[in-house]
Amino acid sequence: MNNSKIPQVGDKVLVLNPAYAAGSVGIIRAEEILSDGKPSGNWIIEVISHDVVLSLTENEFKIINKE
Repeated sequence: MNNSKIPQVGDKVLVLNPAYAAGSVGIIRAEEILSDGKPSGNWIIEVISHDVVLSLTENEFKIINKE
């Protein structure tokens, strides 16, 4: 993880990867849950400046503002 903060729904984040979205700001919308009900380890990020939603690991974003 790139920071010591635990991700929470509503946190503002800076996308680090993938390259096409790097540098974009997004909002954590949910923790990704698999069909068996277990967490995948990814977080669903809505990118503010693009019409896109990403599924990212904690290493692919940095929390910039706790809500």
